[in-house]
Amino acid sequence: MQVLLIIIAVVVFIIVASGIKIVRPWEKGLIERLGKYQRTADSGLTIIVPVLERMLKVDMRELVVDVPPQAVITKDNVVVEVDAVIYYEVTDPVKVTYNVAHYYTAATKLAQTNLRNLVGDMALDESLTSREVINTKLRQILDDATDKWGTRVTRVELQRIEPPTDVTEAMHRQMKAERDRRAMILEAEGHKQSAILKAEGQAEAIRKVADADKYQKLTVAKGEAEAIETVFGAIHKGRPTNDLIAIKYLEALQKIADGQATKIFLPLEASGILGSIAGVGELLKEKVSPEKPKEY
Repeated sequence: MQVLLIIIAVVVFIIVASGIKIVRPWEKGLIERLGKYQRTADSGLTIIVPVLERMLKVDMRELVVDVPPQAVITKDNVVVEVDAVIYYEVTDPVKVTYNVAHYYTAATKLAQTNLRNLVGDMALDESLTSREVINTKLRQILDDATDKWGTRVTRVELQRIEPPTDVTEAMHRQMKAERDRRAMILEAEGHKQSAILKAEGQAEAIRKVADADKYQKLTVAKGEAEAIETVFGAIHKGRPTNDLIAIKYLEALQKIADGQATKIFLPLEASGILGSIAGVGELLKEKVSPEKPKEY
């Protein structure tokens, strides 16, 4: 009898203990009664009715779906190998449990088909340079499609877009040729700028020399003009007579005669000046008398 009581007590304890459930902080507990959803339990200690109720735990942490690599034909008929990684989190534990079976497989297949469609609508060069565009579009498509599953796609990362080996080598050659072309253009542009700067420097030097020569000529001309004005003013201030003018005229004729020319042209007024010279000669004869030699 005692053994039976002990057995009954053990069975009762096991049944009561099965009704005590612990939900961890990153989990939600879905409680079903006789196969029908009743309520959602938060983290902590939860008691359910043994035998009649059961608890399904749902992980609410952010999860990762690794999309397997697949061959995709681009718009310009190039086969590329593409794979991606999807990050999602559960927003509604009830929907993710009752609205979809095998969520991981469903999300993987959905990502594969949509990734194939997105890359297939692009040319090879566009797909290689539009990773961010592909990530954004794929995330939006998956987020809209998985909303009824009670999940939210947080981000999508395109891991690899790998063209065939021959296409990769051709792209490398094309890139090298493009870089060589840019280098030649930059070098030609440098020579052009150098020639332009050199020509501008020469033009500036010529302009500076011309300005200096002009300034020199203006300065000399200005000095000569001032000298002439000074001499002219001095002559008028001294009130020269005809005799002085005649003497200066003779001095000028002497300088003219010193040249190698065989002909000398005299102005029309020379006759009047010569008359003045004759008068000066007579005047000198009257004033100057020959000295007698001294006797010792």
